[in-house]
Amino acid sequence: MKFSSEEVMQYVQEEDVKFIRLAFCDVYGRQKNIAIMPGELPRAFRHGIAIDASAIAGFGGQVRSDLFLRPDPSTLVRLPWRPESGKVVRMFCTVTYPDGRVLETDARSILKEAVAAAEAAGVAFDFGPEMEFYLLKTDDEGEPTDIPYDRAGYMDIAPDDKGENVRREICLTLEQMGIRPESSHHEEGPGQNEIDFHYSDALSAADNTITFRGVVKTIAARSGLWADFSPKPLKDQAGSGMHINISVGDAEQLEHVIAGIMEKIRDMTVFLNPCENSYERFGAAKAPAYISWSSENRSQLIRIPATHKTYPRAELRSADPTANPYLAFALLIHAGLYGLEKGLTPPPPSDLNLYTAPPEVLSRYEKLPASLEEAARAALDSDFIRQHLPEAVIAAYCRR
Repeated sequence: MKFSSEEVMQYVQEEDVKFIRLAFCDVYGRQKNIAIMPGELPRAFRHGIAIDASAIAGFGGQVRSDLFLRPDPSTLVRLPWRPESGKVVRMFCTVTYPDGRVLETDARSILKEAVAAAEAAGVAFDFGPEMEFYLLKTDDEGEPTDIPYDRAGYMDIAPDDKGENVRREICLTLEQMGIRPESSHHEEGPGQNEIDFHYSDALSAADNTITFRGVVKTIAARSGLWADFSPKPLKDQAGSGMHINISVGDAEQLEHVIAGIMEKIRDMTVFLNPCENSYERFGAAKAPAYISWSSENRSQLIRIPATHKTYPRAELRSADPTANPYLAFALLIHAGLYGLEKGLTPPPPSDLNLYTAPPEVLSRYEKLPASLEEAARAALDSDFIRQHLPEAVIAAYCRR
């Protein structure tokens, strides 16, 4: 259910809510929040709540320390792990200057602009992210170790799979928060897990991705574990990806979208794979290294899963869980719109295993950036990126 501001205030009063968390993300997609009391809600909706943003990455440093959080009432959700008596709720916010102008590096607003551009073109994008993560043991002081919670493999069952109950609690918590889990299982790596949730419109999907990461970390911590979303937490084991399922219109539209994404993928890779660790994952254990596509083939950058013809979708396999989903989805929308506008069509499908293909075959394909430095250079040289992202965001990712 999506609330109005009046309904939020009524809900808070009637449901014994004592704390309201105003949530937002820094430029890298790390969730932040400030908690206010119920009496501050009218002011929050009317004027916003002031924060000192000087220590928030991408928000301008000490020269721009006074910013405001303006809550989006439609994102109200109760945090189920907090007490029933004196409930805690959360809303995502727009970050603005004191005069009400939206902050350029507010990634959620950047995605809103991309969605508006798609709507103006008569196109609606849906996204369904699939996020992998590792459950690692903690030491006596609760600090994370590099010891996996179990030694199970792909889709193993208990007792080898020790993460079964943790995943169960995560799924039940997500349901309570209005996010619909579809499947969960043990992944290839020891202690590696995957939980997939139902697709939705771009903004809801990005909000859900941020919520998902927070829920997983919270439930893992309650179980005495550490949830690690880094792309390659264990050197000799499978990396963790954020496979992004993209739906748009019919199969013909989807072809144009795929072609647009393939043409712009190198430009946007630094935003889909924003850390050094990201590039250790490429080219092994179902992670792509080349710009290609195919039906069902998991060695490709983009695969077309076996689904009902009425609901065609494409799965982008290069992104990882450290990506800011607001920026990732915004760039994918703009690349898709570019493909639609230009009437682009993808090259022939690559129905072969690129992990075992000989060098003379691989030489026909363009590669994804092989390092963070190479990906940053591609973004800095890209007119596409400069057209759709503000300079401050580009600088945050490319000039570190």
